[in-house]
Amino acid sequence: MISWDRVNELRDEIGEEDFAEVAEIFLEEVEEVIDRLRTDPQPAQFEQDLHFLKSSSLNLGFEALSKVCSDGERQAAAGEFDPAGLGAVFSTFDASKEAFLAR
Repeated sequence: MISWDRVNELRDEIGEEDFAEVAEIFLEEVEEVIDRLRTDPQPAQFEQDLHFLKSSSLNLGFEALSKVCSDGERQAAAGEFDPAGLGAVFSTFDASKEAFLAR
């Protein structure tokens, strides 16, 4: 679910204090998009939103979330994304966030 190697690599690259700030900003920005998708999904923005979530997640080691978003992004680009797929994005984010914060 989480690539702890990536988390540790990023922490080593930028330092503990900056890592905490980066992680906080990541969670805020991703939660903002997740909340918008939960409350006011815009099908015309699915590809863009899923791309943002995929890229941000990959940078911080949230591999499972990045994978789910990558699949959805490809489907949205082809005009085939079913909004019901957002449930997988939400549950994967929630589980990933819980695992990340627990460690």
